Amino acid sequence: MTTTETSGTGTAETARTTANASTAATGAAGAAGAADDYAAYIAGLPKILAGAAALFQDARGHVLVVEPNYRDDDRWIFPGGTVESDLGETPRQGARRETAEEIGLDVELGALLAVDWVPGAGRPPIVSYLYDGGVLDEQQLAAIRLQEEELTAWRLVHPDELGRYLSPDMDRRVRAALAARAAGRSPVELEHGREPGGALGG
Repeated sequence: MTTTETSGTGTAETARTTANASTAATGAAGAAGAADDYAAYIAGLPKILAGAAALFQDARGHVLVVEPNYRDDDRWIFPGGTVESDLGETPRQGARRETAEEIGLDVELGALLAVDWVPGAGRPPIVSYLYDGGVLDEQQLAAIRLQEEELTAWRLVHPDELGRYLSPDMDRRVRAALAARAAGRSPVELEHGREPGGALGG
């Protein structure tokens, strides 16, 4: 009797163990399948890029622009660059990092001035964030050190003359950002440098 009961108990325990292992294996396979499905879903989503830059001015209100050595259109830009979102970087962090790398100034940035949606041929759309870098004093201006691998020069330009240096999109962006800031309505939403309703920009 004791032998039979022990044997029966062992058989039942073995059956339960086998069933639990099978259930665990099925669950693991299901989880792996769900993970693969999710990865495929994410891979199939539309792509966008993110860029972030800082708008610096001097005491006269002139705007700091930099000349990149990698463009073939002779256009200048603002200190900034691509947001490293795959590393967990935010747009504000990206703008500050790029500013420190490109002009040697690690400045805590102020308010977000504009968010610009910029479609383009041959690449995903770019969402461009423009932050207020504030007014640089003479000491900060003297401390500017360019990232020579990417930049060849910097200068301070009157806002009315920015169109001579910047691309049309970027010129519209900064003018819209400055106008919105002056009106106390930052940040401003833009598409190709223009507000969707056309209130700012030109």
